[in-house]
Amino acid sequence: MVFSSRIIALFLALCIAIVTTAFLSLFEGVTQNALVVTFFISGSISYMLGFIVLEFLIFREIDKIYSLFAKLRKKEFKTIETERSNPLNPLKRINEEIFSYAALKQKEIDELKKIEAFRREFIADVSHELKTPIFAAQGFVHTLLDGAVKDKNVRTRFLKKAAKSLDGLDMLVQDLLTLSQIETGEIRMHFEYFDILQLATDIVEQFENKADKKDISIEFEGDTSEQVLVYADWQRINQVLTNLISNAVKYGDEGGKIWIRFDVQKDYVLTKIRDNGEGIPATDINRIFERFYRVDKSRSREKGGTGLGLAIVKHIMEGHGSRVEVKSSLGKGSEFSFKLPVAKDEDEKQEI
Repeated sequence: MVFSSRIIALFLALCIAIVTTAFLSLFEGVTQNALVVTFFISGSISYMLGFIVLEFLIFREIDKIYSLFAKLRKKEFKTIETERSNPLNPLKRINEEIFSYAALKQKEIDELKKIEAFRREFIADVSHELKTPIFAAQGFVHTLLDGAVKDKNVRTRFLKKAAKSLDGLDMLVQDLLTLSQIETGEIRMHFEYFDILQLATDIVEQFENKADKKDISIEFEGDTSEQVLVYADWQRINQVLTNLISNAVKYGDEGGKIWIRFDVQKDYVLTKIRDNGEGIPATDINRIFERFYRVDKSRSREKGGTGLGLAIVKHIMEGHGSRVEVKSSLGKGSEFSFKLPVAKDEDEKQEI
């Protein structure tokens, strides 16, 4: 038998009306008309009050709870809507608690799905990146074992190529370890005051030969006569500048230019590295800091690199409480910039 708020309210109203009328009939002088009127009035009022209480405070909330459980069973978490809690209705409070629990589980499920998707993508990317140098080294070694080792010129050339592939493999593993250690907190930032202008100058000297081969000039903009002191981890900022300058040289056009600038503000130093190279498409800018993401996969692999450099840069800057900003136009070049705290007084400068 299916009960509803109307049937229960009607049954309660009849019971109340009968009891009220029976009680009133015990008094002398009460006419039959008065008993009939009492029966109908008490019954009507009891029915309306009973229906309102049962329908709006109990049955509707129970239906919502059943509906909520049905959505939970079907895993339709996103269709669940929250409602304001009513202190006069304990069932509504229960409904709200169930919703909160469902929302929490939905969040956990979404996070697990993201992690699972990231894991699959990461394993696929790592497998692909490892496969290239391993297969290359295998090919050269097996060719030598098949008889090419007897030819001195071929042997030397193939060994050099195999060594180059293994060096690339070692670089990839080292970048993976560095990225993992930064993310897990195994590598902690060691903050100190140092001259970032001098650091950038030393790094530029390391890339002079590569830049000269492509007829790329690297210039410092602004005043370079004084120190530019920042408070950061020297080793990690060295990695950041090395990666950004290396990319500017690697993807710069023949005969191009690279500009490095340090804008000293009241509380921070804004470092900018700008080039007039091939640039980055607007659709790719938001993804260049992802692991192994390459704007042009074929050309990127020809130019070397592990595809992890910008991901490491991103995590290093996050460890400094900063972030890398990117401005780029396809065919017009790119600009990478980041902020670091500036050294403010003479005591800090004396530490250098």
